[in-house]
Amino acid sequence: MLGSLILLGFFVCLFVLLITIQRPKNFPPGPRPLPIFGNLLHLNIRNPLKDFEMIYDTLPLVRSLPLPFKKVFKNKYSLEKMTITMIKEHKATRVRGEPRDFVDCYLDELDKRDSVSSFDDEQLVTYILNLHGAGTDTTSNTLLTAFLYLMAYPDIQERCQQEIDEVLQGKAPVSFEDRHNMPYTQAVIHESQRIANTVPLSVFHCTSRDTELMGYSIPQGTIIIPNLSSVLSEEGQWKFPHEFNPSNFLNEQGQFEKPEAFMPFSAGPRVCLGEGLARMELFLILVTLLHHFRFIWPEDAGEPDFTPVFGVTITPKPYRMGIRLRQPAREM
Repeated sequence: MLGSLILLGFFVCLFVLLITIQRPKNFPPGPRPLPIFGNLLHLNIRNPLKDFEMIYDTLPLVRSLPLPFKKVFKNKYSLEKMTITMIKEHKATRVRGEPRDFVDCYLDELDKRDSVSSFDDEQLVTYILNLHGAGTDTTSNTLLTAFLYLMAYPDIQERCQQEIDEVLQGKAPVSFEDRHNMPYTQAVIHESQRIANTVPLSVFHCTSRDTELMGYSIPQGTIIIPNLSSVLSEEGQWKFPHEFNPSNFLNEQGQFEKPEAFMPFSAGPRVCLGEGLARMELFLILVTLLHHFRFIWPEDAGEPDFTPVFGVTITPKPYRMGIRLRQPAREM
């Protein structure tokens, strides 16, 4: 027990020494590196044990130590158990060749598998968990960012609602095709994605062959970490790189225009598979809510805090909001 505590103390001290990120003299220009370890080890004075939970969840070496932070493993086991139960229900009720959803499609492929197939039940569980994690966390964080800034800038919210009311007047619920008639709302959604910077380092990639980029030789098998933050706030690419302003996505005629530097879904042939679904969800959810409700920053909530919280993804700090039913919604 004593040896384990000494070992834990040593690693904590080592990482504390490493968290102060300095820009090397030869570091290329651009935004400062993201203080990933700095945020992981940022101690909470009121409840320091809460922060060590992040260390425990992040560093596999300390997981075998007798520490009380096994919540992440318990949650993972619960999710896997729920997923396995759902797969069993599909197996019991499915009709082969008539898939109802992704799980049925995968089970149909399992029926065709041979000895060299990569399809198996364990992979199916992993894929389902990945779809839930990647398909909900990033979109919800972007929406949280959007509503935070819309409350902080009520004039932008009001202009969005005016445009939405004009397009949806006497019309059925919003459809994704309505986005072509809502350039300002489109600009607000995309600006929310840019500011949210939800996955700043994207998903790691690997070079499939030896290559050269800007004079640098990159051997085959090198891990590539795309720094999307540098692109989404590059001063040479945006009119207002460091502030929330929908004009970043509007041309001189007020029409929606997406700059090449807009890459919240990563870049290259392996961009986020859920980009189409995420774009649809963001538009339909935001427009529907803005059409029916007005979102207000509470008077007793102090000033909005835009400081991000770093984790696997970036999210705003928790905040309160006031919601009021809009008059146009009552009249419809």
